[in-house]
Amino acid sequence: MKRFSFVDLIIILGVLIVLIVGVCTAKKFRQTADKQIEATSKITFQVFLRGVTVTGDAFPIKPEEKTFISIRNVPYTELDVLSVTSQSRKTFSPVSKNILVPDPAQPSLFDAVITIVDTAKITKDGAVVGGNKIKMGLPVTLEGKTYKFNGTISDVRVFSESEVEDSAENADIG
Repeated sequence: MKRFSFVDLIIILGVLIVLIVGVCTAKKFRQTADKQIEATSKITFQVFLRGVTVTGDAFPIKPEEKTFISIRNVPYTELDVLSVTSQSRKTFSPVSKNILVPDPAQPSLFDAVITIVDTAKITKDGAVVGGNKIKMGLPVTLEGKTYKFNGTISDVRVFSESEVEDSAENADIG
């Protein structure tokens, strides 16, 4: 019988470890990636755009249209816009008892909240869209024919089918 070298022992040990991991996976002692998905559901998430400069007559993102979204600078897909709320920048007016009024120094500067709907895979850690966990604070880019805006996700909601239509009415912020 031939003597085993150190390299032979490492190879045998590696094969044994692979066999043990395979048996544990087959017997469901170890959870694989596809087993972590609990459901697939519609979600809505709101993208907050701060300090968007718009000099035209109307805000370029419209409800019930599509916008292309990039998540962490990785292109994802076109998604439906459920609602759009945009307001010009405000400032306190000392003359009118500290009431918020449109800032005359920045008439073309807007803050906006865009509500978008998509289908996501639901895991125990949250909703996953395009391989990314959708959570508040995630940087996203919205892009259309005439605009490209950077924003952050400010709210994520998982809905049943009947609740998606109702969420458009309740999406207005501010």
